[in-house]
Amino acid sequence: MTTREETESMTAMKNSINNRIANRIANRLTNQRWPVSIPLAIVVLSFAWVAANAQQSALTTPPASARALAFTAESTNTAPVTSVASNDAAAQAAFNRAWTVFNSPRCRNCHPAGDAPLQGDDSHVHIQNVKRGLDGHGVYGMKCNTCHQLANTPGDNMPPGNPKWSLPPSNMKMVIVGETPGQFCRQLKNPAQNGGRTLAQIITHVSSDDLVGWAWNPGDGRNPPPLTRPEFAAAMREWVKNGAACPQ
Repeated sequence: MTTREETESMTAMKNSINNRIANRIANRLTNQRWPVSIPLAIVVLSFAWVAANAQQSALTTPPASARALAFTAESTNTAPVTSVASNDAAAQAAFNRAWTVFNSPRCRNCHPAGDAPLQGDDSHVHIQNVKRGLDGHGVYGMKCNTCHQLANTPGDNMPPGNPKWSLPPSNMKMVIVGETPGQFCRQLKNPAQNGGRTLAQIITHVSSDDLVGWAWNPGDGRNPPPLTRPEFAAAMREWVKNGAACPQ
């Protein structure tokens, strides 16, 4: 039976009850004097109305357990969905794995604490007194693309290349050198320091950006990071999936 049919049935039942009570009162009024019968009729009709409505309410209102179940179902359907509950220990462990890539020379050399990039597997200061510049592409005649071309120059330790070769800009340095895993993690999560990226956008950046990908094709004489790129991306996804808690 539909909700509308149930409501119509309950209304008909209430009307039937009221009619039966009204008939009884009418029969009694014919045998009693008006001053007494009128107040009595009012009282009886009031009780009849209350009883009829209470019966309808009991039939149409679900029990408390059913209402609670319905509320729970509705809340579950409208609440934000989280793929996995936060697990700080798992998130921290995943980020520590990813940190071995961030802290490798392939990443930290372009994320110095100062404005001079670093070079080589020993992360020494870049020769020629190269500087970051406001936009991360160098200053004056010492622009990055003066030596760093579209691809790696052949030969051991020759200038590496990529179309986007640069440091982060001066207003968003994203420092790795000298930072702990926890300090860098908090930088990475902070939109004011990471270029306004969300966690999802960070995952996309580390997984597919071609300048990040250069680390696994660094040219002759340079070692790649200790994890493969898929391993690195998987560690970062696991970090986010478990709540993105940072190491202490």
